[in-house]
Amino acid sequence: MATYKKRGYKPTTKVEKQHDIEESSTTAEVFNTLDEGASKTEAFVEKNQKYIFIIIGVVAVVVLGTIGYREFIAGPKQTTAMNDMFQAQKYFDQATTAVEKDSLYNLALNGGEGKYGMLDIISEYSGTDAANLANYYAGTAYLRLKDYEKAVEYLSDFESDDEVLAPLAKGNIGDAFVQLNQPEDALGYYEKAANMRDNAFTTPMYLFKAGNIALDLGKASKALSYFEKIKTDYPNATEAANI
Repeated sequence: MATYKKRGYKPTTKVEKQHDIEESSTTAEVFNTLDEGASKTEAFVEKNQKYIFIIIGVVAVVVLGTIGYREFIAGPKQTTAMNDMFQAQKYFDQATTAVEKDSLYNLALNGGEGKYGMLDIISEYSGTDAANLANYYAGTAYLRLKDYEKAVEYLSDFESDDEVLAPLAKGNIGDAFVQLNQPEDALGYYEKAANMRDNAFTTPMYLFKAGNIALDLGKASKALSYFEKIKTDYPNATEAANI
């Protein structure tokens, strides 16, 4: 065990001299080991510095490239896409309240007045949030136009964490499968839509649709559980009045 030595200490006995020699030897070995380790590291760096610089360069390029893409490409591209989608979105909104809906939904899909439609946005601005949102609009427009297979295709490409849009997209796919006479698939999507979020709008709506499809499929106990959940958890929902 190392002992404290006062400044100016000199060994006097043979034992102390031997101990001092051993300590000096041990210290020298430690420093020699460190020197050897440092030398090996320097040798490794010197031998492989070409590859090390390449790796550092690649990492730098990736980091700077990511930042540059977000700042100078993705950001402006998203802004342009949203501006170009404005007219198509306007057509879609008009179609939801219009008497002649089909023509407006077609304009929302394919564009009009020299402006892009939702399909153009998806094609021209792939990878942007605008293109993702256009998938929702396109899928819903196809659903209203009774083109159910395309409705499923585009709605399936839509991804969102939104409180309302996320379950609506899944529920719309369920609606399309009902029309395609695929009730098992419809039930699965209604259940997904009901469980995605917990709110007083989409949750009771899709629990109710799931319950009705479950009844049609002869799954009475499952239907009952959905109806009871509406009655218990969402007593003020529109669907609760029919439970």
